[in-house]
Amino acid sequence: MSHPRKDLDALIHSPVRFSLLAALRNLEDVDFRFLADLLEVSDSSLSQTLTVLLDAGLIDVRKEAAGRRTRTWVGITDAGRAAFNRHLAVLQAIVDSGPEHPADRTRGDEPS
Repeated sequence: MSHPRKDLDALIHSPVRFSLLAALRNLEDVDFRFLADLLEVSDSSLSQTLTVLLDAGLIDVRKEAAGRRTRTWVGITDAGRAAFNRHLAVLQAIVDSGPEHPADRTRGDEPS
């Protein structure tokens, strides 16, 4: 039997990508500025994160004109939601894989 950590999605496990998908999972499309503020990341970091997730098909990004500016909207795809849910299930499996009782631990240095 293999440890559940081996099933973690390395693409999602990055703290910023994980946080972004967690936010999008519960929101409709949100704008770039909202996400940057919510995640407390620089525009450059958010842009790089969006590119990685977009290339993987986990998010959609659309741009629309707003006066002289362009607003960027971000949403999670069905594939992104499914991947995030699988990742959460693996995290739960890791939590559940630990011993239920302290006495279940096997350590050579415990008193008899």
